[in-house]
Amino acid sequence: MKDVVVLVTGASRGVGRGIALALLAEGATVHVTGRTRSEAEASSGGNRAGSLEGLALEAAPLPGRLVIHQCDHANDAETERVAEEIRAGNRLDILVNNAWPGYENMVENDDFTWPRAFWEQPLWRWDAMMGTALRAAFIMSRAVAPVMISAQRGLIVNISFWAAQFYDGNAIYGMAKAAADKMAADFAHDLRPHRVAAVALYPGLVRTEAVMQNAEYFDLSNSESPQFIGRVISGLWRDAALMSKSGKVLVAAELGQEYDIADINGYRPVPLTAADFAKS
Repeated sequence: MKDVVVLVTGASRGVGRGIALALLAEGATVHVTGRTRSEAEASSGGNRAGSLEGLALEAAPLPGRLVIHQCDHANDAETERVAEEIRAGNRLDILVNNAWPGYENMVENDDFTWPRAFWEQPLWRWDAMMGTALRAAFIMSRAVAPVMISAQRGLIVNISFWAAQFYDGNAIYGMAKAAADKMAADFAHDLRPHRVAAVALYPGLVRTEAVMQNAEYFDLSNSESPQFIGRVISGLWRDAALMSKSGKVLVAAELGQEYDIADINGYRPVPLTAADFAKS
């Protein structure tokens, strides 16, 4: 991947951070966006752990090149600024739309509002998932697609989840993920003549910072590291049949099996299936 240029949005923590680290480990040039500059900022005001500076420290020994763009994707102008900086380099092979503020503020005034019925959901949660996450994915994809079209090769990955297909505790969450899947499918239709692929990619249970802080509530026996999905994206990029997968919903663990990719601990995650959710 040493000649590959990637942009991962929302990479200061969680899945985005893991994707960036996995691709840097393979030698790629990885541009990342994130709001949180420092660990001090991350720990203040109840913010979640993880920062761009922390990512830079972790990435320092890796062979790839990390390029940091501090960006709040709730601000269209900041998203456009990053896209302009990418276009100035005249090269982008892979875009990973991962920025996701939807898990923030699940507890408000000591009340866990996440599982409430849709008519009791706070409107800010709609704005975070639809107005920030989905909008940023569309704006960034729209802005950088011409670079990929010019090269006649590229890959857009929308990080999504099974909530698109089955109820997973929050109606807005399900709608947002279904929209991410549909966005990838329709992007793929428009991009196919230019040999640029677009997919929706589902991780399994990922050992993010937030999950590990609450590890006692999870069965981690079949979990994935944040880096695993980055390894899968690398395999997808190298797949000679990539265009045959364009427009589809893909499960990271299934691709891991297809490409014979192990997680960083050597474990090979078992894919979740629709049946797992249909019976739950």
